[in-house]
Amino acid sequence: MMKAIRSIHAPDAKLTMAHMYVAFAALFVGASMGLLQTLERSGKFTLPFGIGYYQILTVHGVVLGLVLTTFFILGFMVAVQSKTAGKYTSGERKWGWAGFWMMTTGVITTTIFILLNEASVLYTFYAPLMAHPGFYIGLTLVIVGSWLEGFVIFRRHARWRKENPGERTPLLSFMAVITMLMWLIATIGVAATVLLQFIPWSLGLVDSIDVLVSRTLFWYFGHPLVYFWLLPAYMAWYAIIPKIVGGKIFSDSLARLSFILLLLFSIPVGFHHQLTEPGIDPFWKYMQVILTFLVVIPSLMTAFSLFATFEARGRELGGKGLFGWVKKMPWKDVRFLAPFIGMLWFIPGGAGGIINASNQMNQVIHNTIWVTGHFHLTAATSVILTFFGIAYWLVPSVTGRKLTAKMNRLGIIQTIVWSVGMAIMSGAMHWQGLLGGPRRSAYSEYLGNADTAAWGPYQLAQAVGGSILFIGMIIMLIIFVNLAFFAPKGEEEFPIAEVSEDAGETPKVFENWKLWIGVTVALILFAYTIPFIDIIQNAPPGSKGFRLW
Repeated sequence: MMKAIRSIHAPDAKLTMAHMYVAFAALFVGASMGLLQTLERSGKFTLPFGIGYYQILTVHGVVLGLVLTTFFILGFMVAVQSKTAGKYTSGERKWGWAGFWMMTTGVITTTIFILLNEASVLYTFYAPLMAHPGFYIGLTLVIVGSWLEGFVIFRRHARWRKENPGERTPLLSFMAVITMLMWLIATIGVAATVLLQFIPWSLGLVDSIDVLVSRTLFWYFGHPLVYFWLLPAYMAWYAIIPKIVGGKIFSDSLARLSFILLLLFSIPVGFHHQLTEPGIDPFWKYMQVILTFLVVIPSLMTAFSLFATFEARGRELGGKGLFGWVKKMPWKDVRFLAPFIGMLWFIPGGAGGIINASNQMNQVIHNTIWVTGHFHLTAATSVILTFFGIAYWLVPSVTGRKLTAKMNRLGIIQTIVWSVGMAIMSGAMHWQGLLGGPRRSAYSEYLGNADTAAWGPYQLAQAVGGSILFIGMIIMLIIFVNLAFFAPKGEEEFPIAEVSEDAGETPKVFENWKLWIGVTVALILFAYTIPFIDIIQNAPPGSKGFRLW
């Protein structure tokens, strides 16, 4: 009988897989709620058992946007850091488990109150909507638990530097540190509004809440959250996909610089989600829109680096002409196909993001279902397809099993099914948004509206696309369970690319954490200090809100 050979230290592998189990359980719950949403919005289906539309909408957003992504990302980063920087100490691992169980407890707590219909406040939990205090306490546990795991990642990277003085740190470990730095800095905003505003308010300790402050603190967190989702995908694109195609990393320096720029430009930009809100000086909205557009720079750097790698490898294999490399890529390898299609979806997703962040164009699509279609292209397609592509090799690699030809073929089918379903659903959302279709309304709220007939075909198309996506989710869960428990034992590659010999030396300044954290803090203070003081000094009387419990 073939022996299972784990690619990383067994205790680290167990910590990785614990995160994966929660992540894929969240995929099942969240995607199921998504299917119910699209069916209800079509007007052809009534939710059973008295379930409320906004109840399932909250489950869908919280479980997929926060639980699936955060658990998958942390599990992935534990694995890549253990592989590239070396195994964790028992003490580091204990803190990692403490963070995991704190997060899991928070997820269970939050989910219970949503399912009891005592926290149907949506993913953004805007005041004056008020949930049960347990909802906010659960969210706090998730955030604090993730901080503990982030500090473990920081500690392991620092220990590697101490043990290897003067050497270039592992690229993936460096990227994991940047990702968790962004998460840590960003979640300070949502932690502040939950601890200082929502929990006292929901407990009845205070009578009112400053709505604009709460929204500003949420979007201080809400936009970098998108890049917290994206950065692990970038990690795979930069450092893993080149190995899968048989090439090398185009430039270690370019990869590190792009991550540093994403850290700098992704946090002080929350006002572009609040362009229509009064109470914020237009000058500061304008400044944050400019900072938002600067994110295009590292995104284009990433595209250049990736396609340079593909072209170089294609030419090595005999590809000719500008697009000769296309024929040379391993299209039958799902480890490449799923992330590559995710990259392609990021092109229209990024274009939609530019529209969202543009003051004039935002007026057309603000709070329409166009916005929903946009982040289904970015988070639910570019990011999730890349995560699926990672799972195809990560799960068998750390469990000591093999990605079989059968599962590879099924993965290709899953990638196609997911892409088709998303093209239909997201496309319909974009078009309906241009017609003025609201972002979060249940079907019953369309009744009596003159545009209902015009929106009907688009809502039906969303239901069709959502149903196809549900099938894609079921296929993915079948693959995950097989790779985790039933695939043949053996040794699966943990693909990490080497840097090209032609790449230049990596500047040591990239590891100057005091510098980059200092610049990040300076940008945040510049973007938020004056407008935040203005918001507080000129605040209207607090909103009383209303309770859902």
